[in-house]
Amino acid sequence: MLVKHLALTVEKDGLVGTPELMRVAAALQKQVTRDFAPVWDVHATVSAFARLEDVPVGYWPVIVTASVNGAAGYHEDKNGQPFALVEAGNSWSLTASHETLEMLGDPFGKRLIAGTSPKPKQGRVEFLVEVCDPSEDERYAYMVNGVMVSDFYTPHFFDPVKSASVQYSFTGAITAPRVVMPGGYLSWHDPVTDHWFQELYFNGKRTFKNLGKFDAKRFGNYRSFTNFHTPVVERLSQLAKGSPMMKSAAASTRMSDESTSSKATQWREKIRELRSFKKP
Repeated sequence: MLVKHLALTVEKDGLVGTPELMRVAAALQKQVTRDFAPVWDVHATVSAFARLEDVPVGYWPVIVTASVNGAAGYHEDKNGQPFALVEAGNSWSLTASHETLEMLGDPFGKRLIAGTSPKPKQGRVEFLVEVCDPSEDERYAYMVNGVMVSDFYTPHFFDPVKSASVQYSFTGAITAPRVVMPGGYLSWHDPVTDHWFQELYFNGKRTFKNLGKFDAKRFGNYRSFTNFHTPVVERLSQLAKGSPMMKSAAASTRMSDESTSSKATQWREKIRELRSFKKP
């Protein structure tokens, strides 16, 4: 079994504190191991590193950075190895989860699965595997260890027909194959025209967009190409503190902090007890 190794790190000091970085990494590790791996048969470690210089060779980095300026998401280094950029902000863990899962689902941004196009008058097309995009919006997120993480679709998302007994996304938000939820999108290649298309569901409207032909020299892989052409309607790392999900996340974090603080107190008391114990 090949295990992938991901590094959650920061571009420079001060963006995210090491305790927060470690907490989010632990939540992502739990999400990957408990939720994602059984569904997608992908096994990985997610470790926190305080600096880019600390990341071991062979790890794929998910890098928190102050500003992305349109560069958020998936990229490849000069050796063709994947890395991702995540904008720092109130809800950066949601984007970090999104990028982590999509990197594991399709490390090199080129994985395609055939299916029937959602666009009228198109036949069989090739969908790009981007496991979080159709339900990426904050309203479909969920909590792991008090940390907000992204929903993701299952391989059944590409089934030809709907079945009552099938789970199409982890949270159950997606209820049928190839359905794009509000705030999400889906990308595919049409072999007939050799053009790429997207179904977008932003601002309450469902639209289709023709992206044209893939430019291999400029983008290198399909995922970078589609990400570049996707409009930024909401910065998922910068959710408003008053939004329903952020309120829920804050409450979950408070409860989690209370529980972990209580456990820490118990462990310290036990340590003191052991230290004071004297052998006969």
